[in-house]
Parts: sequence; C-alpha cells; structure tokens
Amino acid sequence: MKYVEGSKKVFLKTGTRFPRRLIWAVALVKEAAAKTNVTLGLLDASTSAAIIKASKEVETGKHDDEVSVDVFQTGSGTGINMNINELVAELASRLLRKKVHPKDQVNLGQSSNDVGPTAIRISSCYLVVRNLIPSLQATIDSLDELAKRTSRVYKTGRTHLRDALPVTMGQEFGAYASAFEHDLIILSEAIVYVRELPIGGAAVGTGLNTHPRFGQLMCREISRKTGIRFVAARNKFRPTKFLTDLVSLSGGLRVIALDLYRLCQDLRLMYSGPKTGLSEIDIPSQEEVAGSSIMPGKTNPVTVESVLLACAQVLGMDHANQVASMLGEFELSMGIPLVGYNLAMQIELLSESLRKISSVVLDRLVPDKELNRRYAENSQALVTVISPKVGYDRAAAIGKKIGKGLSTREALRQMGYSEKQINQILDLRRLVRPGFPAKEVKD
Repeated sequence: MKYVEGSKKVFLKTGTRFPRRLIWAVALVKEAAAKTNVTLGLLDASTSAAIIKASKEVETGKHDDEVSVDVFQTGSGTGINMNINELVAELASRLLRKKVHPKDQVNLGQSSNDVGPTAIRISSCYLVVRNLIPSLQATIDSLDELAKRTSRVYKTGRTHLRDALPVTMGQEFGAYASAFEHDLIILSEAIVYVRELPIGGAAVGTGLNTHPRFGQLMCREISRKTGIRFVAARNKFRPTKFLTDLVSLSGGLRVIALDLYRLCQDLRLMYSGPKTGLSEIDIPSQEEVAGSSIMPGKTNPVTVESVLLACAQVLGMDHANQVASMLGEFELSMGIPLVGYNLAMQIELLSESLRKISSVVLDRLVPDKELNRRYAENSQALVTVISPKVGYDRAAAIGKKIGKGLSTREALRQMGYSEKQINQILDLRRLVRPGFPAKEVKD
C-alpha cells in the first residue's frame, strides 16, 4: 500500500493504533458508499459487490494488522481514510481479478475531509448506544437495588470528613443512583447532535464532485447497518469544520467520570481498615487477588482503584479533546484523528468501569450494620437533635463534652432526660428524615 508506506516516513511513529470500532466505522462508510454509488449509477455492479465484500472483511477486524497508520498523523484523517481505501481496493482487486482503484472507485463521492468526521461520529454513537448506555443503566440499577438493601443501615453522615448527622447507607447510594440517572439524560441528549453526519460535503462542504443525493442515501444505509438513526447535516460545513458536538459528548463522558470517581472515593473510605479505618463495608470479591506482595492476607479495593485510574484517563482525554477541537482554520478541523481515538477510548473505559463496579463491587457489597449503628450513636453531631429545644450555644457546649469522651446518652442524662425520652430523641429512624424529634418529646 503506497500511501501507507509513504506515511511512515512523515507521520509520527508512536505505535498508537486506531481502536477497532473506528476502523469498523471507516470500512462501513466504504461499504455504504459502494452500495450508494451503484444505486446512483456511478459504479458498476461487479466492482460495487467486490468493494462491499472487501469492506465487510475489514469491518470484522480480519485485516486490522494492515491498518497501520499512526493516530498522530495528518489532522484531517487522510491517513486512516487512505489506508482503508488502499486496503479495500487491494482486497476487492483480488476478488474481482482486476484493478480496483482506491481513489476513483473505493473513495468515489468522498473526501477524507468528510469521511473522517463522519466515521468518528458513527463510532462514537455506536459505542455509546451499544456499550455505554447499557453499562450506565446497569450501574443505576445496581445502585437502586443497593440503596433498597441498605435502607435500614444507619450510619453517621460526614461533612469535611468529620462526623455529622446520621444518614442511612441507602440514602448515600440513592444519591449516586440519582446522579447517574441525570448523567444518562445528558449523554442521551449529547448524541442527538452527534448523529448529524457531514458525508456528502466532500472536501470543503460544498459537495463538489459528489452526487446531490449521495449524503442522504449514505445516511440511510449507515442507519440501516447500525440500527442507529443518522441524518445528513443540513449544513455540511458545520460538522466538517467544527467538532464541538463531539466535545459536548466528551463533556457528558467527563460528568460520568466525575460522578464515578466520587463514588469510588467513598467506597474506598467505607472499605478502609479493617481495624484502623472505617470498615463500614466489606467487598468480598476484592479478596480474589492478593493485596500485597509482602503483607500476607492484606486485601485492597483493587477494582475500585482500577476504575479510579480509568476515570483519570477519561478526564485527561476530555481536556485533550477540548484543545484538539480548536485546531484548524476556515473549512477544516485538524483534530479529527485524535478526537476520534480519544472518544472511542473514553467510552470503552467508562463502559468497562461501570460494568465492573456494578457486578464486582456494588452487587457484592456487604454493610456492617452494627458497626455503622455504633458510629451513628456515638457522633457528637447528635447534639444537633436537641439544639432546637435547648438552643445552639448550650448544645455546642454539650457537644464539646461528648468530643472529650462523654457519651451522647450520658450528656442527655445530665440534662435531666429519662431513658425513655433519650431513646425517643436518639431513635435513628426519626433522625434520617425531616422533623424536630426533640421538640416532640414531652418534658
């Protein structure tokens, strides 16, 4: 492949290869173009059939080793487009037993400048719909179930990493379920914009040397093949020169990564111990891998930490996408290969992270109900309960005594409350919902 060999002299040689789904997307464009061009009478049936068959082989991953151009190449994506043009042409030539031209026939009606932006949008939408949305929904379902399962696990709340008012563990996990539900809405809205394709705009968006119906027929065929409704952009200049729809999608991925990062931080703290940390939960699955090469029997939150690393990578790639989207002038964006690569990796990282955090951690998590209750009952923040009745200043003074070792129950006894009244005031079921329980206690 002449172009590929030449590219190795001038592109960077970092060994960074295009993800499988992006190669698939470019090959899918070639298949759809061959079918569209024969429909429009621009390509003969036998050549079209050979290109279609060859493209399908590339789509399956059979020839990934021959897609060897580096991600860090010409910013318009000419490298990946020409690599696959030449590969498909070579395969089609063998099938047809005559020369199939990579530019005149495989690339007919197309330009790298509309193929690249089209392919990265196809691959991103496909990965979101097929992988990320199901994984995100699975995490929401796991958190909802966990929230129900721990709805009567009373524990101390914490603000600034200091003891605060009681909550239930279910309330904590329910908050995460709600956050991810909102993230799903953001994600679903973002891909609506990404489904608008520039194919048919050719080199600069005018569609010169392309049939007027090419873009519309291409989107129809791509939609049929993927099961996702893609549409031809009304203004093809916009998705050729701007990647801001993809940056918006990346922003949605960033939000998921931030919420997932926060969840994992809390899980690590809850799992800390077992003797000198919080030890509020156990995650039995984490014992399947040795936690230390020197300390026998030590268990670490390995799945949780793996996910934290993945989230960090997603956040970094999001920033790279913002910078890459600014590259380019006038009729072309110059960040296409990098943004396409990053988005595919971000989506795969989040999909796998969400799958693992759900099935390996959340679904197997075991709370220590008794320890959590002791933490909740011993928090000096419980003086907040009596604050509406005795006043803030007096409650604060009592809180200082509790902080020095006096139990909340003993402090209430010193204030003259009976055991029955104390039990009413410190009823954890009443302290995790709105109301003034101390005022309801009769003197």
